[in-house]
Amino acid sequence: MFQFIKKYKAFLIGLLLIVPIFYMLDYIGFLLLPENQTLEIVIYAIFWGIILALPFHYYTYLKEKKKTVFRVLGLIALFFIALLIDSSMKVPDNPITFSLLIGFWIGLAYVLIPTFIKKYWTLIAFIYTPLFLYFLYLRLFSGDLETYLKIKEELPFFIFFLPIPVLFLVWVFEQWKWVQNLKAEKSKTELSLLRSQINPHFFFNTLNNLYALTIKNSKQAPDVILKLSDMMRYTIYEGEKETVKLGDEIEYLKNYMELHKIRYKKSVDLSFKHDVNPNLQIAPLLFIILLENAFKHGVETLSENAFIHIHLYEDDNAIYFNIENNFDSKEMSQTKGIGLANLKLRLSLLYPKKHELNNYIEGTIYKSTLKISKHA
Repeated sequence: MFQFIKKYKAFLIGLLLIVPIFYMLDYIGFLLLPENQTLEIVIYAIFWGIILALPFHYYTYLKEKKKTVFRVLGLIALFFIALLIDSSMKVPDNPITFSLLIGFWIGLAYVLIPTFIKKYWTLIAFIYTPLFLYFLYLRLFSGDLETYLKIKEELPFFIFFLPIPVLFLVWVFEQWKWVQNLKAEKSKTELSLLRSQINPHFFFNTLNNLYALTIKNSKQAPDVILKLSDMMRYTIYEGEKETVKLGDEIEYLKNYMELHKIRYKKSVDLSFKHDVNPNLQIAPLLFIILLENAFKHGVETLSENAFIHIHLYEDDNAIYFNIENNFDSKEMSQTKGIGLANLKLRLSLLYPKKHELNNYIEGTIYKSTLKISKHA
């Protein structure tokens, strides 16, 4: 209870202070409290007590936002000055009051949406400056008050509000554009993260094999070094691009398969048919995930007769990547790796509603088909 009172003491103080403030204002005639309406007075007191307490309760926050607080206080002061002048002079459509109120509304808009006002102040000035000058001309130079009031009936002041829907639509468009840019930046960030998650397991294993080959002074070592270097260069540099040539992806997959042949002492049937235009553009490092899975969950689980068959082809509308491999059902892993999840998320970001990925099992053969639209 003590902690609660300590946290919200500003509201308690505000409620205690508002009562004597009300009666003091009533005593000097600035405020007239209704007699025999205790409930109404209590409601007013609670409302204004909370209003009075808010600045004290949020003192730390308001201290950090000094400029905004002073602007709001200045606008409130401007509004009350306009009301005071209007009530004291009692002049219909007082130009002074009108000018002050325009300043108030522009200032309020600047406090609420400063970026928009800064960006479109020339448009706002272009719209409202002629209207304001026309009002001053009618009010001050069109003749006496009766002439002005007659003109006002024929040309009502709602014309000042006509541009507001236009400005509102411009503001809505700005918000929409900001949201789209935010989504694009989010997608870029996610793609960058997903690319960095490409499994380094293969590179580590290949380096270990390379180490073994160098110890044996194998003639294969230089070839392995060149292929591994090409793959690492491609992953690091080409992998950051939005699109690459399909021919470069094919070479990357071939190098991957050649390096795997060196890893295994057992015989593996690897075939890679490709009948596509090598100059077609595609997002990098999509097919490699499916090929990695075929080795990891297929070849590595079998002691003999392992195979991976790949067919990459195209038609008028899409590019197709079909891959199938056999596996040992007893060694089938129940845990889901990040590879396929990574691929699905990347595809959804890069080719939304422009791709199809299907995975299915027929006995001891695992098949994957990836279709990517050429018109994405």
